[in-house]
Amino acid sequence: MDAKQLRDLQALPLKYKIMITQERIREWYEHWKGQVYVSFSGGKDSTVLLHIVRQLYPDVPAVFCDTHLEYPEVRKFALSQPNVFRLKPKMTFRQVLEKYGYPVISKRQAQYIRQIQNPTEKNAATVRLRLTGIRSSGKYSGYSKISDRWQYLKDAPFKISEQCCDVMKKKPMDTYVRETGRQPYIGTMAADGANRELEYLQNGGCNVFESGRPKSTPLGFWTEQDILQYLKDNNLPYAKCYGRICKRGGKLITTGVNRTGCMFCMFGVHLEPEPNRFQRMQITHPDRWAYCTGGGQMVNGKWVPSNKGLGIGFILDYIGVPWKNDEGLWPMKELIGM
Repeated sequence: MDAKQLRDLQALPLKYKIMITQERIREWYEHWKGQVYVSFSGGKDSTVLLHIVRQLYPDVPAVFCDTHLEYPEVRKFALSQPNVFRLKPKMTFRQVLEKYGYPVISKRQAQYIRQIQNPTEKNAATVRLRLTGIRSSGKYSGYSKISDRWQYLKDAPFKISEQCCDVMKKKPMDTYVRETGRQPYIGTMAADGANRELEYLQNGGCNVFESGRPKSTPLGFWTEQDILQYLKDNNLPYAKCYGRICKRGGKLITTGVNRTGCMFCMFGVHLEPEPNRFQRMQITHPDRWAYCTGGGQMVNGKWVPSNKGLGIGFILDYIGVPWKNDEGLWPMKELIGM
């Protein structure tokens, strides 16, 4: 599949997208002889996916990875659904931060920074590539180096890593697949970002059968507008933290949060206008905000979580991202779009 084919699919009316998605779901189900499951986060995308799958196959289980990093409303909603199997990671988020490091900027940049923060004789070429973009062939690859803007983070007084998602979500899911033989439907979309689009194109579409990690992404060619329209058209219940679905400027929006995911993740926060996710959290979930931004301590020259909190406020200060609503600039009614 190429980018033009993807754009053509994304431009289709929703009713045709639903039909294509149903066909992809059937293909996956029949290929694995019903040994499938829905990877269910409790967010709006996976809520739509679960609804479509269960319209065709009511007995397909949903699997929720209970990291305790979700918005409490999302977790409550996910666990309230029928036939939901709950997984638990072996490490807490605090333990992951201590061992591997904080998730900042993006998965790719965090991975690159982690690699140069942990140099060895074996990864000397990788370290050079991440710092300069010069491959072993002598060719330059800007995609392979740390952005100039974030080069200073190699010397940050805290560890940086992209590995939290692997530990907290992927490993428990991989264990579930290995123990049950079931293969996943996942609610990701190419429209979620450049990396997701590249992955979708490289995989050749929704269903990836021949892979070390087979998966079906039957909503891969949907857009955010499709998700909101489907929720609205079908009057589906969803997590309360999204607020209401209404139209503004010709587009459907949620009056609460737009995306959920892990509450304490810092990926992409530097790109958000104020109030960003942490400033909003201070108003909407003050206890969670206090725990994640407060605390922290220096141990052997590195900033790590403490008994009082995760110390994320220190990290956000270091990368120049505001995280407080000190002056009361955004009252609750603004944060929920009233």
